[in-house]
Amino acid sequence: MEDWIDYYDSTHTIYVSRTHRDAHFRTIARDIAGYIPAPDAVVLDYSCGEALSANEVAAGCGELILTEPAPNLRARVAARFKANPKIRVLSLQQIDDLANGSVDLAVINSVAQYMTPSELDTALIAMHRVLKPGGRLLLGDILRPDVGALRDAWALLRFGARHGFLIDTVIGLVRTALSDYRRLRQSVGLQRYSETAIIDKLRVAGFDPRRAPANIGYNPARMTFLATR
Repeated sequence: MEDWIDYYDSTHTIYVSRTHRDAHFRTIARDIAGYIPAPDAVVLDYSCGEALSANEVAAGCGELILTEPAPNLRARVAARFKANPKIRVLSLQQIDDLANGSVDLAVINSVAQYMTPSELDTALIAMHRVLKPGGRLLLGDILRPDVGALRDAWALLRFGARHGFLIDTVIGLVRTALSDYRRLRQSVGLQRYSETAIIDKLRVAGFDPRRAPANIGYNPARMTFLATR
């Protein structure tokens, strides 16, 4: 995961435009907010990224804990939300300091593809520890073995058309094909899992899992799972 952390901690071009970036985070925030169980719930976002629309998630819960491994990115996120008393920003290591059974909803979204299988297992066990009995883990944007980059590109094109950045998307896809992201994807790779493999991982970590009816975010070819502690 370290290579990917370094990439996202740099000035990257993963988003084709500012409109794409903003629409991306708004969509994710809306989808996560739909799973918040109560207005006073404690929500933990594992490896949150830029989390630009975190205020929208925080508005629906009692506390939002954003955790991010990339130090420069984490500092930007902390500065962005320092005025919101509901939002706390931590490193991944600081998850160990959270009390057992202190979280109502944990979210790991669009992260599993960048982790080794053992790293994902460790994260699932950590989420199981901090979740309350009956608390839920939302594990989203899981890449499937039978879905390749062309389906991802098509999903992005549809998203761009819907939100008004289709031309930027076409240009951005060409730029991405020549970028460090493409080279890193080829050299390090992305982890892909079948539905059965993820269900098995979640069960081993102590969860009662099921596949959600829709994926978090804009790509319907990927999978989201809801797992109860």
